[in-house]
Amino acid sequence: MDRAQLADFLRTRREALQPEDVGLPRGPRRRTRGLRREEAATLSGMSTDYYSRLEQQRGPQPSEPMLAAMARGLRLSLAERDHLFRIAGHNTPSRPGNLRSDHITPGLMRILGRLDDTPAQVVSDVAETLAQTPAAIALLGDQTRFTGPERSLTYRWFTDPRARLLYPEEDHPLHSRFFTSGLRAAYSRQGAGGRAEHLRDLLLERSPEFAGLWSAHEIDVPRVDPKLVRHPELGVLTLQCQVLLDPEQNQTLLVYTATPGSADDEKLRLLPVLGARVAGT
Repeated sequence: MDRAQLADFLRTRREALQPEDVGLPRGPRRRTRGLRREEAATLSGMSTDYYSRLEQQRGPQPSEPMLAAMARGLRLSLAERDHLFRIAGHNTPSRPGNLRSDHITPGLMRILGRLDDTPAQVVSDVAETLAQTPAAIALLGDQTRFTGPERSLTYRWFTDPRARLLYPEEDHPLHSRFFTSGLRAAYSRQGAGGRAEHLRDLLLERSPEFAGLWSAHEIDVPRVDPKLVRHPELGVLTLQCQVLLDPEQNQTLLVYTATPGSADDEKLRLLPVLGARVAGT
């Protein structure tokens, strides 16, 4: 049980809810940001004292029924509910294959191999690019060349300004939230001693932006969609990112496409040529 994480998570989720979200009247004198503790406790079917002690890092380890009740009361998503169970020291009905590996399953590699002329790549749950098609290298650059913590795009995003050149500046805040949320999900799955914890600790030391976003405790932030990608020769492309999850390895296949017949679709068709040009230099 991680008392500090549990307390912060409950507080941030409570403060994110408005009375109107749960059918409660706001009242003319409300000054509390979000719900009051007594309101969260009532919605969760427990005493205010019990709930308050959890937020103050003084409470006992909640039982699984208590956690389920709080998840319902605080209107948590499935991903947030699973996170709540884990930081409270309980197992959750989770996806198989929680052990991390850089090995890409043969099936996923076969799919990647058939996308040779399409920008596609396999990434780990801490945003390490494990394999790319030639078109993906032409679109995004060779992201498999990095070593150490720099292997993770999340780490590079918060420590190397060059990582942000791929995307227009107006999209940077949502990308930052998404990367932080993804690292938190990986940390929740891997637990202590995993790569996610190591990256988190490094980023907390080196990036005030990351530290602020981490403290917000956001879970399951959606990807930026459509995704705007800046290419040095083709300009800004508007792309959709299709996602295929391999739960056995906690890896994701990302496939970038454009609306058929659009100018962006025509630009994507040029990537194999650009890739060959890069490979030949």
